[in-house]
Amino acid sequence: MYTKPFKGKRILITGGTGSLGKVLVRRLLSGRDGDPAKVIVFSRDEAKQHFMRMDYLHKAAATDEIIYRNFQQKLEFRIGDVRDSHSVEAVLRNVDIVFNAAALKQVPTCEYFPYEAVRTNIEGPENIVRAIQKHDLPIETVVGISTDKACKPVNAMGMTKAIQERIFIQANMRCTGTRFVCARYGNVLASRGSVIPLFHDQIRNGGPVTVTTADMTRFLLSLEQAVDTIIAAVKEGLPGETFIPRVPSALVTNVAKALIADRRIEIKITGIRPGEKIHESMVSEEEAHRTIQRGDYYVIQSMLPEVCDSAAGDNSLTKEFSSSDDVMDFEQTIALLKRERLMMEDVAREAEETLR
Repeated sequence: MYTKPFKGKRILITGGTGSLGKVLVRRLLSGRDGDPAKVIVFSRDEAKQHFMRMDYLHKAAATDEIIYRNFQQKLEFRIGDVRDSHSVEAVLRNVDIVFNAAALKQVPTCEYFPYEAVRTNIEGPENIVRAIQKHDLPIETVVGISTDKACKPVNAMGMTKAIQERIFIQANMRCTGTRFVCARYGNVLASRGSVIPLFHDQIRNGGPVTVTTADMTRFLLSLEQAVDTIIAAVKEGLPGETFIPRVPSALVTNVAKALIADRRIEIKITGIRPGEKIHESMVSEEEAHRTIQRGDYYVIQSMLPEVCDSAAGDNSLTKEFSSSDDVMDFEQTIALLKRERLMMEDVAREAEETLR
């Protein structure tokens, strides 16, 4: 639908200093999908913003006036919080496209502090929609970034992300001049807090590597695939649609074995954590009948007839999309992890070359 959706656009990324936000910023500034006029990183952590700003300003010395010209740079940093309606209203002005990546996403954290998850993952999206509606802001597209844990949720993180999806999908009725779409995906291999960095830390410390249950499976995708999914939603998504990458899944024990390789390190089974599933789903049985295949993605159409007035028809799925369906064997898991490692090394080299 849109071949160069970001050309000349002013783009806002909430939670833009996270793992996904950093890769998304690099992708946007590459101009591959159109050269944006402005990319705004909005978050509440000034330290992360500072280090990210330093990276993009050619490793400037800490004494340089790097904040003074903040608003004159294509990459702009704004301190604020999606929980605060005033800062959300201020940052949304003069923006064309919004990526909502701000989230509390650690399952145990959200179990112990569920209302904190509500404030970020539910009240944050509602603040975005309410600001657009209240001030009739001419924002073209809002992308809500979700998770496989929002599908048939059993934990506070998944429950709040599921409500985020509903808020953004229904917002197509509240803000008719703005297109709201979502992207839902599984475990991102190199993201902060994911299982891969945890396993690496445990291996460096001599083990044991902890796995909660031997038959646990998870969808695996790279940060680049996550960004591809989000951008596909912008390029091709109709109002109220949710994009899901068709990616493989693996046994978590195979991931651990692949990373351990020939080291003499024990794998310890620790038991299911609070709010954890053995298998994840990205499309439920209830969603399958309104889910279609579009290229490399499954697309869930809205259940609200005011948002989507066409049925998926014969192109719909016949069952849920679960991580237990098509699990990679050990050799395939090793190959996937090697490809991801090589890709991350290439990304690091490109970043270093850009900064020279």
